[in-house]
Amino acid sequence: MEPLTVPDPRPVAGCDVCGALARQRAGAYAVGDRSAATDCNVEIRRHPHPG
Repeated sequence: MEPLTVPDPRPVAGCDVCGALARQRAGAYAVGDRSAATDCNVEIRRHPHPG
């Protein structure tokens, strides 16, 4: 059985917090730190946006 994979969340355009988290996630992936990348994904998903 293959592991369940969920696509990375997209940062909301124009949101500085989402943009910073996406950059941190890219840096984490670049050095093979999947745990830190996952943490960034959780934060992006939980970050509130109006409307």
